[in-house]
Amino acid sequence: MNESDYINILLHLISALVAGAAIGLERSFHGRPAGFRTHTLVCLTSSLLMLVTLYQSQWMPGATHDMIRIDPTRTAQGIMTGIGFLGAGVIFKEGLSVRGLTTAASIWITAAIGILLGIGFFFPAVVATILTVGILSVFRRIESMMPSQAYAHHWIRFARDQVMQEDELRALLKNHGFSVNAMSYHADQDNSFRYQMTVSTLNIKGLNQLSQTLLSMKEVEGFGISPTGD
Repeated sequence: MNESDYINILLHLISALVAGAAIGLERSFHGRPAGFRTHTLVCLTSSLLMLVTLYQSQWMPGATHDMIRIDPTRTAQGIMTGIGFLGAGVIFKEGLSVRGLTTAASIWITAAIGILLGIGFFFPAVVATILTVGILSVFRRIESMMPSQAYAHHWIRFARDQVMQEDELRALLKNHGFSVNAMSYHADQDNSFRYQMTVSTLNIKGLNQLSQTLLSMKEVEGFGISPTGD
């Protein structure tokens, strides 16, 4: 290997480090389980593995040109298969919602960017890095301004001799802008009765308004409202 090869390898690896770090910083800022270091390592590793195929003649010095069959696409396929396991590790179900999908997708595209940088395809890699950071940051603000349904787990407990009728409870929730998606009934050992349900609303502020209303009702022994994540 000559001096230009060493410089070229450093350029590939450092550019992969910068691209992965840029995407990872956004994920770390929002407290995601796979953040700064994870994305940096994914991008750097993908670039490193592609360099193995790019400089195949360097680690097989005794082979002739006819003996070497370079197929970088097979290496890329192996990288993306491995990234699938890493992405699955950050996805988990919490109540009605599935969390970690965006982080898994960011890991996936970070690996793809690393592959592009590894083979020296710099222009699409730089464009993809800028677009990815933009999607993760700017699109978050756009998404927050779009109307969407908010879901929450809700339970409410009464004494058995002061149980609110189901129709009244549903009417109360409806007045606060909630739709009841599922309801279950529990008679607890402490002589209390508990409704448990999943509710949805287009007005996230309704959660606080509902809690204030329930706090003011003397017949309510206890309640819980747990918003689900996205």
